[in-house]
Amino acid sequence: MGKAFTVINDFNICIDNELSLYDTMSNKLFCTFSSKEELENTLAIIQGQYKILFNKIFILYIQSTEEYVFTYNVDSVNMSNVLLDNTILLHRKKESNTLYTINALNDLIKSLNGGVLDNKFPIDWKEYQNCILLTHAGDLKKLETKIYKIITL
Repeated sequence: MGKAFTVINDFNICIDNELSLYDTMSNKLFCTFSSKEELENTLAIIQGQYKILFNKIFILYIQSTEEYVFTYNVDSVNMSNVLLDNTILLHRKKESNTLYTINALNDLIKSLNGGVLDNKFPIDWKEYQNCILLTHAGDLKKLETKIYKIITL
């Protein structure tokens, strides 16, 4: 199974070509990036492509990049193996509402722990409240978010 590197809004994201790697977990949190002009079209595409769990789609606004992101949970059992354009798989820390990729989490731990990756290293998640952690060109990026809209299906 190969990996493809996709550029999403200037972020190099490593995406597995097939999602079967993740089939051991049935609930996936996806994040789809969009411009303001494409919000309605992006919403229609997401709803047409996936069965959304919990009947909620959150649209967040990132002021620093003037972008919007849709976050939604999908049942991986009932989905195709193709990710929508500009979409990444994320994880969420509920206590602080932090969204992150595994690569960004690893980079965060290394930056806080003197360059050492230690999966047991404690993170003060309050420092990363209401943000998305991503990596770009080897650098950790903290993108502050605020809720733009919550869509109930």
